[in-house]
Amino acid sequence: MGNVVAEMLSRLRDKYRSLSPQVRASFWFLFCSVMQKGISVITTPIFTRLMTTPEYGKFNVFNSWYSIVSVIITLNLSSSVYLVGLVKFEEREREFSSTLQGLTLVLCLAWAGVYTLSKEFWNELFQLTTIQMLSMLVMVWSTAAFTFWMTEQRNRFRYRLLVAVTLLTSVLKPTVGILLVIYAEDRVTARIVGLAAVELACYTGFFVVQMARGRRFYSGEFWRYAVLFNLPLVPHYLSTVVLASSDRIMVQRMIGESAAGIYSLAYSIGQLMNMVNDALNKAVSPWIYQRIRAGEEGAVRRVVYPSIAVVGAMNLALIAVAPELVAVFAPPEYYEAIYVIVPVAVNGVFAYLYLCLAPFEFYFEKRAYTTTATLVSALANVGLNLVCIPRFGYVAAGYTTLACSVVNALIHMFYVNRVCDEHLDGARPYDMRALMAIGGAFVVVGLLFVPTYAHPLVRYGLLLAAVLAAVLNRDRAMSYACSPMGK
Repeated sequence: MGNVVAEMLSRLRDKYRSLSPQVRASFWFLFCSVMQKGISVITTPIFTRLMTTPEYGKFNVFNSWYSIVSVIITLNLSSSVYLVGLVKFEEREREFSSTLQGLTLVLCLAWAGVYTLSKEFWNELFQLTTIQMLSMLVMVWSTAAFTFWMTEQRNRFRYRLLVAVTLLTSVLKPTVGILLVIYAEDRVTARIVGLAAVELACYTGFFVVQMARGRRFYSGEFWRYAVLFNLPLVPHYLSTVVLASSDRIMVQRMIGESAAGIYSLAYSIGQLMNMVNDALNKAVSPWIYQRIRAGEEGAVRRVVYPSIAVVGAMNLALIAVAPELVAVFAPPEYYEAIYVIVPVAVNGVFAYLYLCLAPFEFYFEKRAYTTTATLVSALANVGLNLVCIPRFGYVAAGYTTLACSVVNALIHMFYVNRVCDEHLDGARPYDMRALMAIGGAFVVVGLLFVPTYAHPLVRYGLLLAAVLAAVLNRDRAMSYACSPMGK
């Protein structure tokens, strides 16, 4: 038995060594992503038991504000524009990196000055204390500084140090947080300060490294390029964050911190399958771009449709075991979270659908289409929350987010067809009716589970019936979905 295991390990090692540096790097980048989210998931039951529901709600509302403020302060300079710039200014890569680090630091300091001049106003607006606000500003800068370095490493397919840093911070953040929460009177502030302290200690060095290599803080050329490139995308980035985060803030303001805590737990559990979404997207998106470049856009559906089915099936399985998951992740006062998991999990299907549609818009540089879709969806989400949360309670926030994700997907479907008319002679890589049918089917089946939560046998019987129906009809469904379409 020992020899067999040793032989298998030897084969795996040889196969790993035969992989190209790009493939090995991609594997470790995916490993980092899974580890970060995995450790966060594992530690959730600890924090839900150490903190009351109002405290857990306050902390998650802080995270929502952090996501929004980060885009406004940094303009997301460490994302798209930086990655494009690393390619465009390859011969001046180090100088480009250091100047964008400098610009981000200036933006953070400027906003810190704005906050300092009227602390009471901002504290009242965000309903956070001064320590919490200062911690947020520290996290915004330190995370951006690390993201610049991380993107540079990914671009060079260097993964060893990145994996080590990711593992270290992924372990330190919850460990320090748990210790501080146990001994602190203000557990919310303790949790936030713990995150800020770890990020400041672990990430500041990467700012110093890139500044030392580039040896330039200011460049009018690079600063102008970065701002002009990313400023039009800020509404898109901000709308995406608002669509994902505003509901928790609005639940807190309209109902209370305890409801925000329960809703936040449901949202965290409902997004567990995002790890599957991310993994599939990292594999499928590059392939979609390659097919577009090769003029083989018609082949896209043969991979995308099955991947959507996998995402949907995983999310339906999550919905089916929602009561058991909530029991594991939190004490009994969080039980009502099960009714929010359904729309949040189904929402994951439409979020993945968007990721499959977006490459056509990005490849042909139709950024206005992307921004319009996300902006309309975000505004609709805020409007629906204003109407529905006071009338139907915090559970409604999950369904408004789902409804707006459906709207977002429909708008992108329309824009993908327009892009194809403009650049691909009217080709149709997707049958939009098939996509709507697939999405609609998952919505219906997901909702069918809601009345069965009090009846486990009925619930698991429904899950079995759904699995059997999918298996028996898989050939017919895929034959229809992948049938060729005319131009």
